[in-house]
Amino acid sequence: MRLLVVEDDKILAEGLMDALKQAGYAVDHAANGEIANTFLQQTAYDLVVLDLGLPKLDGFEVLKRLRSRGDHAAVMILTAQDAVESRVKGLDLGADDYLIKPLNLTELEARVRALIRRGKMGANTSLACGDLTFNAADKRATCGDKDLLLSTRELALLEILMHKQNKVVSKEQVLESLCNWDSELGDNAIEVYIHRLRKKIAPANVQIRTIRGLGYLLENAKKSI
Repeated sequence: MRLLVVEDDKILAEGLMDALKQAGYAVDHAANGEIANTFLQQTAYDLVVLDLGLPKLDGFEVLKRLRSRGDHAAVMILTAQDAVESRVKGLDLGADDYLIKPLNLTELEARVRALIRRGKMGANTSLACGDLTFNAADKRATCGDKDLLLSTRELALLEILMHKQNKVVSKEQVLESLCNWDSELGDNAIEVYIHRLRKKIAPANVQIRTIRGLGYLLENAKKSI
């Protein structure tokens, strides 16, 4: 799971990131609204912890732009104790939850878990790209009506690519999706799994493109013809 912490207070941001990393999440940080907006355009996040009082672009504008792009990442806004109107406005703009400052890190972690769990429950378990279908519930990939024979790691790799199809998935995100199976997995091993998966899913009219310096992108091969 990849999270984005958007907070301009350096000490608070470091505390949030440390707590979330210790809880097992991959965490990025944006210190102002412009950086956050750029990150959110380039990377698919599972959850955003969003302060409202940000330089460059405030949190409301970051949230508004996120939702206008059709991005359904869970958003938890951080607000002051007396900012009732801000909480209401944030929720109306599409935030999923809010947390009042000063923060309790234990409560933060519990709310993050709840939002991610809610997102998983509401997510479509059947994903499609070209003639390729992936059922996240039973970890089954098919091309048309034919099952694809994939290894456990290949299935884990396919799952993250399918969830984030048409978006670049970094090598770090790929590694995170496979780290439960091999924490020592390196770049060369990732390339091997990408190569094997490319060959197996090619009949489904999909392709995995390598985006130099960034990562990999799964897309319908017909689009590039």
